[in-house]
Amino acid sequence: LIIPDSATEKPSKGEILAIGNGKINDNGDVIALDVKVGDQVLFGQYAGNEIKVDGETLLVVREDDIVAIIE
Repeated sequence: LIIPDSATEKPSKGEILAIGNGKINDNGDVIALDVKVGDQVLFGQYAGNEIKVDGETLLVVREDDIVAIIE
C-alpha cells in the first residue's frame, strides 16, 4: 500500500478486538470477513463510530472502511 504525500486524509492504525458474523449478500448468504481478531489495520480518519465500553473508548468500523491489513 502506497499513500502519496498529497493525500489529504492520513489513515489511522488500530487492532481488531472483535468481529461480527460476516456480510449478508443479496441471496441471504453470509460471506466471511477478510479481517480477524488481532489484525492490525489502517482505516480512514473519519471512519467508524466511537463507543465507550467499561470506560474504554473503542471504534466500531465497517470492513468496507478498512484501507489495509498490516502483515
